[in-house]
Amino acid sequence: MLLNELLCISKVPPGTKHVDVDLSSLPPTTAMAILLYNRWAIRTIVQSSFPVKQVKPGPPQLNVMNQVQQEKELTENILKVLKEQAADSILVLEGALKLNKDLYVHTIRTLDLLAMEPGMVNGETESSTAGLKISAEEIECQVCYDLGAIYFQQGSTNAAVHENAKEKFFRTKELIAKTGSSSLHCTIDEERLAGYCQACGVLTSSSDDSSQQATPYSQIHSCMKSGNYQDLVKIFLEDNLALSLPVQFRQSVLRELFQKAQQGNDALDEICFKVCACNTVCDVMQGRTIDIQFCQLFLKPSKEKIDFLLEVCSRSINLENASESLKRKMAAFLKNLCLGLEDLQLVFMISSHELFIKLLKDDERKLLIDQMRKRSPRINLCTKPVTSFYDIPASASVNIGQLEHQLILSVDPWRIRQILIELHGMTSERQFWTISNKWEVPNVYGNVILGIKDNLTRDLVYILMAKGLHCSAIKDFVHAKQLFAACLELVTEFSPKLRQVMLNEMLLLDIYTHEAGAGVSGERPPSDLISRVRGYLEMRVPDIPLRQVIAEECVAFLLNWRENEYLTMQVPLPLVQTNPYVKLGQLLAATCKELPGPKESRRTAKDLWEVVVQICSVSNQHKRGNDGRVSLIKHRESTLGIMYRSELLSFIKKLREPLVLTTILSLFVKLHNVREDIVNDIAAEHISIWPSSIPNLQSVDFEAVAVTVKELVSYALTINSNNHFWLIIQADIYFATNQYSAALHYYLQAGAVCSDFFNKMVPPDVYTDQVIKRMIKCCSLLNCHTQVAILCQFLREVDYKTAFKALQEQNSHDAMDSYYDYIWDVTILEYLTCILSLAITEETIFMGCPGLEKVSFTCCQLHFVLESDFLPWQLLCLRKCFYTIFINEVGSQS
Repeated sequence: MLLNELLCISKVPPGTKHVDVDLSSLPPTTAMAILLYNRWAIRTIVQSSFPVKQVKPGPPQLNVMNQVQQEKELTENILKVLKEQAADSILVLEGALKLNKDLYVHTIRTLDLLAMEPGMVNGETESSTAGLKISAEEIECQVCYDLGAIYFQQGSTNAAVHENAKEKFFRTKELIAKTGSSSLHCTIDEERLAGYCQACGVLTSSSDDSSQQATPYSQIHSCMKSGNYQDLVKIFLEDNLALSLPVQFRQSVLRELFQKAQQGNDALDEICFKVCACNTVCDVMQGRTIDIQFCQLFLKPSKEKIDFLLEVCSRSINLENASESLKRKMAAFLKNLCLGLEDLQLVFMISSHELFIKLLKDDERKLLIDQMRKRSPRINLCTKPVTSFYDIPASASVNIGQLEHQLILSVDPWRIRQILIELHGMTSERQFWTISNKWEVPNVYGNVILGIKDNLTRDLVYILMAKGLHCSAIKDFVHAKQLFAACLELVTEFSPKLRQVMLNEMLLLDIYTHEAGAGVSGERPPSDLISRVRGYLEMRVPDIPLRQVIAEECVAFLLNWRENEYLTMQVPLPLVQTNPYVKLGQLLAATCKELPGPKESRRTAKDLWEVVVQICSVSNQHKRGNDGRVSLIKHRESTLGIMYRSELLSFIKKLREPLVLTTILSLFVKLHNVREDIVNDIAAEHISIWPSSIPNLQSVDFEAVAVTVKELVSYALTINSNNHFWLIIQADIYFATNQYSAALHYYLQAGAVCSDFFNKMVPPDVYTDQVIKRMIKCCSLLNCHTQVAILCQFLREVDYKTAFKALQEQNSHDAMDSYYDYIWDVTILEYLTCILSLAITEETIFMGCPGLEKVSFTCCQLHFVLESDFLPWQLLCLRKCFYTIFINEVGSQS
């Protein structure tokens, strides 16, 4: 869509085939737009040919499945069109290689000029200074790469096309080498390009054999194709020193050899062992674990296998230039090899080898030989019909792996320290804090921790903190405290900065512990914890890395435990100016503190209102539509306020104090009601303290406000599901969104919780006339017309017109006759008696007069009402009526 808009703006006539257009005769921006579109088309075709891992489907949902199917069909249709036009796109790009001139692409400035006065910009956009300049070399480089990719893809069905791909890729390589780092607008994946070049070198039958044989990939491909496996082994031996072949490629060649051997070619068994031996020694030198395939092939060791293995080891290390680490790895491999052999002759073959003598000291060699001579005889491995996996000798890398596994699972600080000491004793080059991707430390802490020079201390501090944070996140506060305490004790010795960091994290942990434990039952936190929270907010230690979440939790903690006096009067002014959560907490505390007060208290409410309005405001931008008209775009997350709306919502969901939640709910409800197109207002407590208008109404994102109101009231009801004012807000939201059954359910629930399930009168400030009228409308739209007539009686002025109209309805979905017990208004009863008597015809009288029972019942009821006390009768009817409606609604909801 965006590329089509660019073509329209660049004055490319719609419907014109790009292949018929002479690019050299077009303005630079127009030619560039055509190039961009066709490059995108080629890249999309190439990318669609790559295999994609299918997403595991979840439970079938009809709407979601339909949407996914529609998206899939739309994508397939676009690909179908692009593939049909692929030949034209290739011709356009081939023609672009002949341009040999700089082009220009539109920028925001030129697009803004076009949006304002298209006529004035025609000349400027065609001039040499309009837009962003793209050099001819950069254009040629990118076009050659895209053409090479599409030619390479087409080569799967037409091998001759690989020559074209090779030509384009090598030209791309030349241009990248020519432009170098000076290229600003040409970004090509050079690793992928190198892979393309190597693949083309292997696949094309070039007359220049020397260029083909220059890469190990082409040599291996040729050996596998011709069956020259001895040369294949030589290539692997040479690469053990050069290390140019990736481990995945080495393993894929070995798998292919295994497959050929399993098909009946017994001569390949020896080749498989030799290639596997090369791979194993390569793995040892690079610190990887030994593959199980080597252990399986070495179950029956022989003199020939030992000779070849020693040759591989000798040719894989240059003792003069090798590092001490490489020498230790090779020595450990040879030593473990000896320990795994039963035949002493084979052991002495290794121990007497020149490489073994140079790598191991005299004392180490003598100790090893003595161990081999003194050990008790065991069954030779080659005589076992089935070899147990556990009989394979454990290498140093296996031991390290086992210790790393224990390190990942352990949450005991002392055990973690012991494991790290053992690991660092085995190898000093590994960074053990990286072995698990679950160990995450905030970036503000990571930079300080990774600056520790001692490797063991750095690993220990990082792992203790990461594990402590993880335990805190899963609410395992006991282990989290142990880990943090151990880390605090460690860093106190050398880093005052990290000591303060750990004290801050332990404060946050103590807040979490209290809120999840004693705080749930309403027990106030100890004064010591409140003092530490205040101390954190007032802390002025320079250069201490701080996490914003700690300040956020501290402010929420003080609000939840009604420390309004401190937040209002004692928080330092610089802290309010620099920390948005402290400022928000201060405004909330001040508003809650003065809520019952006079009109002067509205000043703090106004300040809070302005802050929230600014957070919910959006920045505007203009965008040109397909029809050429300029439209308005709203950015949902604006930086105009002191924080983002999502951050505000996250902070509010940490609050539990009812008055604070009621205040913030009231503010958002008022903000929701301010919009001009509102049809149904939402009611809330204290709504009169907020301003009644906003100067810049268009800047407020009212859709986001509506979503926020819904999320807040849902959260509030999880804190207290029996707060009738919150239930009324939830009901009003459902009413405003035309969900009448749910709205009626929450209106009735609000009445039930504040009247002991209708055993007392519902307070008039809960069931106002507005609430009753909305309940009437809900019942009417749900076709519960008898209930409408009953609810009309509860209005301060009985709505006879609505009640009479409801009683006339024939298509009623409620119980009708059973609700007549709950009508006490004489006028409604008289009207009901009248319409029931008129409904009786001669035919119904002749058939047994079933309708007379209704009339007789209603007349008796009318007589009873006239002779009885009115108020007790109304209360009785209210309780019975609402009980029945409520039960019916609950049943329908479930």
